[in-house]
Parts: sequence; structure tokens; C-alpha cells
Amino acid sequence: MSQVFSEETHRNMLARIPHCTGRQISDWLRTVDEGPALFRFEEKVSWLRHEHNLAYGHAKAIVHEYDLRRAARKLL
Repeated sequence: MSQVFSEETHRNMLARIPHCTGRQISDWLRTVDEGPALFRFEEKVSWLRHEHNLAYGHAKAIVHEYDLRRAARKLL
């Protein structure tokens, strides 16, 4: 079962990702965008974890941010 992060926890997690991974959030979002055409949230998280050796929380935060930004683009 996946955890549900608060907005504050999500933002804090995103802020730590560059330090923990050595890559900026924009790089990770591009990686997800250019990665395999996975539809389910947990599939994307699992792919990031296994392909890029990320912690579950970091992978989840990246995919959540990717989905938020994708949804915002659709509204424009």
C-alpha cells in the first residue's frame, strides 16, 4: 500500500532530491517523460526505483510532481 504525503512533505522531499541523487528535479521529470510508456503511478515509481536505484519516497515524489505538472499543462 502506498503512502499519502502531505503537500508540505511532498515539497520537502522534492527539495532534498537534488542533494540525495545529484540530479535536479527537471532532469528527473525529463527522465520520466522520456522513459517507457507506463500508465499506472506505481509502475512509474517501480521503474524509477529499479532502473535508477532511487528510494521509494524519492521515486514517488518525482512521479507525483510529474503528474501534477502534466495535469496543469492540460488545463492551459
